[in-house]
Amino acid sequence: MDFPQPQMIDVNGVSLEVFSAGQGTPLVLCHGWPEHAYSWRHQIQPLADAGYHVIVPNQRGYGHSSRPDQITDYDIEHLTGDLIGLLDHFGYEKAGFVGHDWGAIIVWNLAMMHRQRVSAVANLSVPFMQRGPMEWVGFWEQMLGGDFYIVHFNRQMGVADEAFAANTRQFLNNMYRTNQWQHPPVDLGPGMNMINMATLPELADGMPGDPLMSDQDMQVFLDAFANSGFTGGINWYRNFSRNWQIIGAFEQRIHQPTLMIYGDYDMVPKSENLEEFVSDLAVHSFPCGHWIQQERPEDTNAVLLDWLGEKYPA
Repeated sequence: MDFPQPQMIDVNGVSLEVFSAGQGTPLVLCHGWPEHAYSWRHQIQPLADAGYHVIVPNQRGYGHSSRPDQITDYDIEHLTGDLIGLLDHFGYEKAGFVGHDWGAIIVWNLAMMHRQRVSAVANLSVPFMQRGPMEWVGFWEQMLGGDFYIVHFNRQMGVADEAFAANTRQFLNNMYRTNQWQHPPVDLGPGMNMINMATLPELADGMPGDPLMSDQDMQVFLDAFANSGFTGGINWYRNFSRNWQIIGAFEQRIHQPTLMIYGDYDMVPKSENLEEFVSDLAVHSFPCGHWIQQERPEDTNAVLLDWLGEKYPA
């Protein structure tokens, strides 16, 4: 299929690059990091054919969407507010939302913070994050150290942004891999793993495993990050502590029908108690890594369409 042409839509004080297809019941697909709306290329047409108005934004900081300067402009109030703005733009009171990676984090919080605007939740990879007594960045620093990528993003401002921008092809080629679990793990040495993935000469031809996408598909991501850089997307991470404060005002529960899809070889751990926070939950997993909807597109589409047909029919 041809990927939809974008339109620029002004919402919530920013302009978003939005791809859409189909007519009917609204369904918003939310990408993660370091990604792009194009990560949903295998899902858009099947969902549109099933009777959904599929709305896929490049969220703030990505593609040709706005990239505000202030770090706090990427907090969870702004990120969820952008999606509410999209509903308002299209005249929808509520919609179903599908998220992967950071997109899942946004959708979880959207369902809590704007409960009346969310009809159904389907998330891939990242389960609901319980708000514990200690803010997240400090907790991860205590548990995993200063080289853990989220901690590094918050403590070493600009370092990763510059490394990824200077070595974008190597970085993305090493991030977007599949079947890597079939090979011995690579020793990336000391320091922050993702920066090492982007910069070590011995990884210039790719990490173990198979490339996730064709050269043509990869070029979409390379062109997008050549335009946007990485700081906007990384600023999402730089609001984890602020978001921990913000969501304390909301009930930590998802009341909407919810689908959770895991990759068996994803580095993001599965939740052992998701049902404690989600009232109506269905769980599936596929033998794949982190990039679930790109690694297993047909499986993802089948499970998603089946679940939507029951819980959020077109």
